[in-house]
Amino acid sequence: MREGRFRQDLFYRLNVVPMELPPLRERLEDIPELCRHFLHGIAKRDSSTFRHIEPEAVRLLQKYPWPGNVRELQNIIERATILESEAGLVRAATIEPWLKLGTEPSLAHAEGLAGRPLADIEKQVILSTLERFKGHRIKTATALGIGVRTLGMKLKKWRDEKSLETVEA
Repeated sequence: MREGRFRQDLFYRLNVVPMELPPLRERLEDIPELCRHFLHGIAKRDSSTFRHIEPEAVRLLQKYPWPGNVRELQNIIERATILESEAGLVRAATIEPWLKLGTEPSLAHAEGLAGRPLADIEKQVILSTLERFKGHRIKTATALGIGVRTLGMKLKKWRDEKSLETVEA
């Protein structure tokens, strides 16, 4: 408003009950409850059982400065549940590399994926997520943050590649 880019009358319409919420880095004690909230939401959305988070993982999260605030925490929990689809537990070992980098989580840092071609990692994550959702493409695409059409094209490409391998053999 001070810079003249926000209408004064609109500001006063929206500013009925001003609320100031400190950034996540100033309320680290909220992290365990936020993690439970995100894990419950993921379980409900995916029609799966509730996952848990290791106490050591919570301690790691509480040491991180959270430049991306609560949204960054939510994204980390979401990615960890995708990678930990079989374990049912968000492990400290999974999230630790993401927090050390201070950047967006990278699949290349996940256990067993380092040094593999990105296309292989993408295929593994997509197929394991598809399996997790029992073949439900919409839920899989939503969890991965891609379109259903994109998912379908990737699956068709891999199916076609497999057919070619069978013919060539």
